[in-house]
Amino acid sequence: MKKAAAPSFLVAVFLCTLAAASAAQPTGKIFRIGFLDNSTASSMVVRLETFRQELSKFGWIEGKNITIEYRFAEQKNERLPELAADLVRLKVDLIVVSGGDRRR
Repeated sequence: MKKAAAPSFLVAVFLCTLAAASAAQPTGKIFRIGFLDNSTASSMVVRLETFRQELSKFGWIEGKNITIEYRFAEQKNERLPELAADLVRLKVDLIVVSGGDRRR
C-alpha cells in the first residue's frame, strides 16, 4: 500500500510546484525536472515508467511540456551531493529525490 501512495504523493507535490511556477512563467514553457536517485537507471525502469504515467494523467508529458534530467548515484552515496549540484547548475524547475525501502 505504501509503494502505491508514493508516486501519487510525488505527483501531487510536483503539480503544486508547477502550478505555482506556471503563474510566473509564459505559456508554452517546457518545465525541467531533475530526478535524483541512489540506485541505478536499470533498477528504476518500472518506477520511472509509473512516475511518467502518473504525470501524463495530469497532462504532463515528457518531451512535450516537461523534460526530465535523470541522475543516478549507482549505489554510491558519496556521489549524491555532486549529482544534486549538477541539477542545480542546470537550473531545473523541480528536483525529485527518490527514496524508500532499500534492501542492503
